Amino acid sequence: MDIKHVKDYIYWLYYQYLLITCSYVLEPWEQSMFHTITVTVFAMVVYTAYVFVPIHVRLAFEFFSQIFGGQPESTV
Repeated sequence: MDIKHVKDYIYWLYYQYLLITCSYVLEPWEQSMFHTITVTVFAMVVYTAYVFVPIHVRLAFEFFSQIFGGQPESTV
């Protein structure tokens, strides 16, 4: 793929983001605040999913394995 096409595609995605969020009508300082808050919230969601989802999946697996006749772990 050509670099120009990648650059155009990224610009198109950013334009779509501006249109969907309607942030193109904001002033520049408002846009920077909006983008900062959006990126911060997105980063917190990704971090939380990375840290806590595997723990909950493991606990759910243990719970359902006990319900459906899984072998209990030995305490030795």
